[in-house]
Amino acid sequence: MNREYPPRPIVGIGVAVLRPGAALLVRRGTPPNVGAWSLPGGAQELGETAEAAARRELLEETALETGPLLLAANVDSIHRDPDGRVRYHYTILDFATAWTGGTPQARSDITEAAWVGFDNFDAYGLWHEARRVIEISRNLLRL
Repeated sequence: MNREYPPRPIVGIGVAVLRPGAALLVRRGTPPNVGAWSLPGGAQELGETAEAAARRELLEETALETGPLLLAANVDSIHRDPDGRVRYHYTILDFATAWTGGTPQARSDITEAAWVGFDNFDAYGLWHEARRVIEISRNLLRL
């Protein structure tokens, strides 16, 4: 299915990887949010479970593997063109996980990966929905 002007929403997967005092953020290298900082993640593939997609996307984008995943939140990401037509529409399932080790690397469709302090999201222009997911994840993981 074409991601631009899709006939129906696309299932996206996000992963809030947390360690004490910080969350892992990645800088997007492809549309619809080129250059924006976000949580690692991407589209779920046909025949793939949501959890398997989360693990695959995290590995593809950051070279990290992780332990248990907890379903944290859902986000609706809808982008319209100037004529009001839906250009992109993702229903994103976000998982929370605690960092288990390794150094994040920018791979796949991201250009940077960084640990960002919970009080420093403004400097990265982090979307309010990503902040909400991180806060829910902090509560779930008690970090």
